[in-house]
Amino acid sequence: MKEKSTVITTGIGLGSKIATGKARILHNPEEADRLREGEVLVTGITNPDWDPIMKRSAAVITDKGGRTSHAAIVARELGVVAVVGTGNSTELIMDGQTVTVSCAEGKTGKIYEGELKWEEHAFDTRELHLPKTEVMFILADPDRAFQYSFLPNNGVGLMRMEFVVSNTIQIHPMALVKYDELTDPEALRIIDDITRQYPRKTDYFIDHLAQSVATVAAAFYPKDVIVRMSDFKSNEYANLIGGKQFEPAEENPMIGFRGASRYYSPLYSEGFRLECEAMKRVRDKMGLTNVKLMIPFCRTVEEGRKVIRLMKEFGLEQGKNGLEIYTMIEIPSNVILADEFATVFDGFSIGSNDLTQLTLGLDRDSSLVSDLFDENNEAVIKLLQQVIRSARKSGTKIGLCGQAPSDHENFARILVEAGIDSISFNPDALVKGIQNIQSAEKNIKSLSV
Repeated sequence: MKEKSTVITTGIGLGSKIATGKARILHNPEEADRLREGEVLVTGITNPDWDPIMKRSAAVITDKGGRTSHAAIVARELGVVAVVGTGNSTELIMDGQTVTVSCAEGKTGKIYEGELKWEEHAFDTRELHLPKTEVMFILADPDRAFQYSFLPNNGVGLMRMEFVVSNTIQIHPMALVKYDELTDPEALRIIDDITRQYPRKTDYFIDHLAQSVATVAAAFYPKDVIVRMSDFKSNEYANLIGGKQFEPAEENPMIGFRGASRYYSPLYSEGFRLECEAMKRVRDKMGLTNVKLMIPFCRTVEEGRKVIRLMKEFGLEQGKNGLEIYTMIEIPSNVILADEFATVFDGFSIGSNDLTQLTLGLDRDSSLVSDLFDENNEAVIKLLQQVIRSARKSGTKIGLCGQAPSDHENFARILVEAGIDSISFNPDALVKGIQNIQSAEKNIKSLSV
């Protein structure tokens, strides 16, 4: 910042960027038409319904949420400035007021009155050399894939399928599977309009999902692109077009009907079939065999086996045409039974956000306990070290996806010293992440001399 003015409010700042623009206070996604390109989105809290709106925002400010909330994660993936958990931004900021949003002054994000001046520092990535530990991307938006592919990287460690579903497809897959049973006339009207070129409604889902994933796979080919099968929670799925008819009402969706348990359930298995058919098209028809698939939130070993069998039934046979299937390590049971999970899956990817949440027993979306959310907590670190040791013992490839290795040099050092194979970063954290890994590897080398 080259200038300062009155600070309207503060919160948790994500990344290290600054943006300015007119503030637009929106209370729900239906008000999206009020936000113009380059304005600052101010709202209470976000969910996947907000993704298309966030994509055209200069910055995002929320009352609620922590460093690993939806707004925080998606904003970083989109390269949008974000300050979350302000507590009162929707009350203190006036609609249409010009503000400057700064995340370049440490962990605290600040919202200033007016349009202020700042300076930017460019970094020549040609001077950036990849470390021994593989450096991969966390990606959501296929539109940015080719742009990011030219930066130093070893591929994509996590592509979030749900971003494509909420932004490009927009329709609940079961609403397409059971189109003839839909009872919501408005949902029917919208689906008819969106899918008018598809006589078989489910082809719309398969076609658009396959195209989006193929874009990312082609951009990074022949490097690995690990695609995580859908990981919406039931309340997020319900907000898709036609979704309310097919989703249960849950008290705590974060630890409810999500991930692996959803795939083999009669409530969603036909929707999972569509996901599998799209991935089969990408790998077998388009020839993009650099795509690997990943199962999220797999609670038990037997659940993993069920999903593997179901995928084979749906045309995705593990090992056939080089298909590898990974699972996320985000539940303490995954760590405790890592040797057993390694007999089912080809690789592991640690989801540090969920693992921290479930280890410490706190809701990572809650700003009330966000100060307790800490990946550097000793209990979390011990679980990370344990699962990496287990993976190395069984010869199972293991990586980590999350903000911590770029935010904390010490966290990156712990992972590298434990022998992790890869670390995946949001694009805005790539440079810092590489530097942290290089520092850790240099330290290990100096100690071994």
